[in-house]
Amino acid sequence: MPEALLSPCSSTVASASGNPFDLVCTCCTAKPGPEQAERIAGWQFADFDWQEFFRIAEHHGVLALTARNLLDHAIPLPAEIRRSLEAAYAANFRRGLWFAAELMRATRHLAQKPIRVIPYKGPVLAQAAYGDLALRSFNDLDLLIAPADFFLAKAALAEIGYSPSKPFTPAVERLWLHNGYECSFDGPAGKNLLEVQWALLPAFYAVDSRDLAFEYLWERAGRISLGETGNSGSPAGDAQVPCLSPEDSLLILSLHAAKHLWTRLIWIADIAESLRAPSLDFKVVVTRVREIGIARILGVSLSLANRLLGAELSPLARNLIERDSEIPRIVRDCEERLLCCGSYDFNCTGYFKQVRRLRERGGDRLRYLWRLAGTLGEGDIDAIRLPEIAFPLYRGVRLMRLARRFVHIQFL
Repeated sequence: MPEALLSPCSSTVASASGNPFDLVCTCCTAKPGPEQAERIAGWQFADFDWQEFFRIAEHHGVLALTARNLLDHAIPLPAEIRRSLEAAYAANFRRGLWFAAELMRATRHLAQKPIRVIPYKGPVLAQAAYGDLALRSFNDLDLLIAPADFFLAKAALAEIGYSPSKPFTPAVERLWLHNGYECSFDGPAGKNLLEVQWALLPAFYAVDSRDLAFEYLWERAGRISLGETGNSGSPAGDAQVPCLSPEDSLLILSLHAAKHLWTRLIWIADIAESLRAPSLDFKVVVTRVREIGIARILGVSLSLANRLLGAELSPLARNLIERDSEIPRIVRDCEERLLCCGSYDFNCTGYFKQVRRLRERGGDRLRYLWRLAGTLGEGDIDAIRLPEIAFPLYRGVRLMRLARRFVHIQFL
């Protein structure tokens, strides 16, 4: 199993000025300031590689966002390019409206049972952080619930046409509820349209805190109207759904970006836009990440948002970054992956090493290794179907699969 997460790339972000990646970063904001707007307006498009621009923007999930800023500020644009940008923006807006309406349908139905649910990412994030459903791309809905409510939620979703994408027997489902953290659902309009999550991350990441438990997230949650969509219209009138507090949202977005090793600009843009929330209490965020042991993860997220997208950082944020000498090295690696449109493999040894590197406390790194060895994944369950009485043997299946994976390389 190769340890490299991507093909070597000799370029650096610093040398990217003037190329399509640089333009994507410049346009990657919901509300460009005067300097950004002026830079976009003055961009030299002679011999510009538009094909590469579209490829990069699509890969990083920011095509609609960059399209809106180019249409508003870039003068002149070739007619064909303008049509392509308009089409991309309109398609994303239509998709956003559909998902917003579907989110309203699902949350209302669950609330009638009653089942508590906190939608996050998707339409809620688009509205809360970007102020417009059309500016944030997404392909599914994420619903966070209490673990004890999973079977009730599953039954309720079945009543409106949603079923698990990967059906399990009741026994295996109970096993997965204990070891996993999410279940994808297919809906009337397609596959994998909705994800029900009873935890924020798989257990092996070893990010454990009472503050991240559903009950406490629910206590701090607010509500947001999906009927306020900026200049783009309304999905279904003035309708409200629960949403994470600004502090919880920023923390959870950083965890989500870290899980994916910050390999797409959209996840960094989410963080940059979330920093602008007027009610955000950043002192609370810093206190919480230090208690949980994920200050390094937040520091990398903030540094990338600042360096690539120009997000303003408070003295408190800069101090958090400067106190950890490992953050600049991780940031440079992330910038390399972003510029090269690099990807990763969840089962790659290099990925596990990178995730371990993100934890600043030795005890958390040890717990991560212990959990990595002992927490079942879907692949372990799929490898062999055991009767319920033999479920304890899955631990051995897990260890054997890990042993095969790391047989020719040094383990972490």
